[in-house]
Amino acid sequence: MSDPKIFFPSQPILPVENSSLNHRRAADTAITKGATFADILQQSSQKVMFSNHALQRLRDRNLTFSEQDLAKLDDTVARMAEKGARESVIYMNDTALVVSVTNRTVITAMDGSSAKENIFTNIDSAAIL
Repeated sequence: MSDPKIFFPSQPILPVENSSLNHRRAADTAITKGATFADILQQSSQKVMFSNHALQRLRDRNLTFSEQDLAKLDDTVARMAEKGARESVIYMNDTALVVSVTNRTVITAMDGSSAKENIFTNIDSAAIL
């Protein structure tokens, strides 16, 4: 007679691989001596994040940004938020980024040649860097 219990072989739990943009976020929000939770939370909430769709488009089109470019993007989104922007197109380094300013998230990205014949809808602001 067989044992009525169900046996599942154990499988190791492996960490999920992060993209280089997510590594930047982890490095920027590293805990330093004397930093309070509120300081760390505020610092992390000021960074622009990339949606999975945007990360895939960046990979597909071989688009990269330097740390300076990402800092400029963070600053631009912060200034747009101060002016009340909600959905924006930011054109930077021959790349068009559709950004949800309220969520501080890049929704999609395309290079200049892909953006030429496209029409952007539901956009209330634009920035050219």
